[in-house]
Amino acid sequence: MSKKNADKAINTDKKTTVGGQALIEGIMMKGVSVGAMAVRKKDGSVHVEEWELPEKKWYNKAPFLRGCFNFVEMMREGMKCMNKSMEISGMLEDDENEPKSKVDVWIEKHLGEKAYSVIGGLLTVLMVAAMLFVFLFVPSWLFAMIEKAAGEADVTMWKAPFEGVLRLVLFVVYMALIAQMKDIKRTYEYHGAEHKTIACYEAGKPLTVENIRPMVRFHPRCGTSFIIITLLVSILVFMIVPINPAEWWGIENTMLAALLRVLIKLPFVPVVVGISYELIKLAGRYTNPFTRIISAPGLWMQRLTTREPDDSQIEIAIAAVTPCLPKDGEDDNW
Repeated sequence: MSKKNADKAINTDKKTTVGGQALIEGIMMKGVSVGAMAVRKKDGSVHVEEWELPEKKWYNKAPFLRGCFNFVEMMREGMKCMNKSMEISGMLEDDENEPKSKVDVWIEKHLGEKAYSVIGGLLTVLMVAAMLFVFLFVPSWLFAMIEKAAGEADVTMWKAPFEGVLRLVLFVVYMALIAQMKDIKRTYEYHGAEHKTIACYEAGKPLTVENIRPMVRFHPRCGTSFIIITLLVSILVFMIVPINPAEWWGIENTMLAALLRVLIKLPFVPVVVGISYELIKLAGRYTNPFTRIISAPGLWMQRLTTREPDDSQIEIAIAAVTPCLPKDGEDDNW
């Protein structure tokens, strides 16, 4: 099947809520009432886990409000599955021929079987803290320096666009750099397998390797698209709601001014996430000129965050999504 025909294959009336996330040597999927993850072990076998999903609360359904709650739950469950996939795939296994350090011995003695989860959790916290510093503080600090250097010139109107565009550039550069790492490349291939499998299901075709292989690996409901939309929406929101503590309180210290700007902006983050979530839902539900426009940046970005999977990775995607497909009477329409 040509790429053009594959593009047509996903343009059907079926828009499913089933979706997932790439893991280390595996994929996690969530359906209406069941979640599942499939991970390839070192011996080549496939480990599959299933779990019942809790019933959605009112705040998981309320427009604009649901975005923040669903995003937090997605991050929490995604990191939990990511840490578990590291352990199942054997990625964190010690080299038998390599002597253990005192730190390794202490960790095993005091944490036991929870060692991998604890270490993974700590690394996640450190990574999120570092990303928040780079993506939130650094752009504000750089513009505070520009503002101070400008002297009497009024450059306030450029604050939100400068910070927003710089965050977008930093994100693209970051994703492009980590895409060169071997393990990340593998994860991006599983990401492509996840998208292709969902596309095949939405096209109404049986989930076989042969049917999934020619499908396109880009999807408008991807988490990458959500992040890009969030970054773009933040530019618009903070252009409408100007925040300039340096001018309000006459603060000359650029680092302090940047820090206060970040802190004052934090209460607006749920607003930005809520709007972005509704936009991504529109993009996933409808195909029209407006949704194509808002989907375009995220779909372009997916050229970095997805790669063509091999057949073994597609098999993992099938194993992960099969338990999540709707049961009798369940409606998985997006």
